[in-house]
Amino acid sequence: MAKPTGGFIWYELMTTDLDAAARFYGAVIGWNISATSASEGQDYRMIGRSDGGAAGGVLKLSKDMIDHGARPVWLGYLHVADVDAAVAAIEADGGKVQMAAMDIPQGRIAMIADPQGAPIYLMKPIPPADQPDAESDVFSVDQPQRVRWNELQSSDAEASVAFYKSHFGWTQEGEMDMGPMGKYRFVQHDGVGIGAVMPKMEAVPHSVWSFYIGVGDIDRAVAAVTAGGGTLDGAVMEIPGGEFSVHCSDPQGAAFGLVGPRKG
Repeated sequence: MAKPTGGFIWYELMTTDLDAAARFYGAVIGWNISATSASEGQDYRMIGRSDGGAAGGVLKLSKDMIDHGARPVWLGYLHVADVDAAVAAIEADGGKVQMAAMDIPQGRIAMIADPQGAPIYLMKPIPPADQPDAESDVFSVDQPQRVRWNELQSSDAEASVAFYKSHFGWTQEGEMDMGPMGKYRFVQHDGVGIGAVMPKMEAVPHSVWSFYIGVGDIDRAVAAVTAGGGTLDGAVMEIPGGEFSVHCSDPQGAAFGLVGPRKG
């Protein structure tokens, strides 16, 4: 699971219906979501890729979580060298703790909201005993069934860029002018373009991360979204490089994106 600190090393879907999520994402992405929990005390299932690797996990929202305002959502995990120190530094910089630091078999984690309110996990992972040099491959710039783009809609995009540069060692090079919507600022980690930060759109209630998942055929995947009870939150759009992307919501309401080529 090791990677240079500051990168995305895991993704997690929180949802109200794990079996429905397994059917939906299996049809749309090609994932195989386990039918049994990988954790004691909560229903947490692993997301498997066609190549045998892991793409992330799915957590069932408990009644208590829902009663406290939790809703279906995709969240990312950022690798840090020291969870407690990172939490303290983020709190001092205006962030908020959403879930206190705790140990799990895979490492130490915490959930924070950045100063603009976007939630994200922090994690210091423990690599498998038989693979001490293992690296996470849940993010890829070009492979299907992995997250390929991380996009933050922020109530203060400039401040968000400064925050992630300061706490996670990101860089910000390049931008795209979106006219009245503002600038789409590209961000990099360890020399790789990992996503972008943009001003929050008016219809979005609060700052939030969105994750675009790679597919082999965007039109096939879009058809599976609608056939499976999901919705498209906009039109399929061509992006630089000749591929296409679209923002969607799954049947339980978790937002996500798709990116991939058009084969037709």
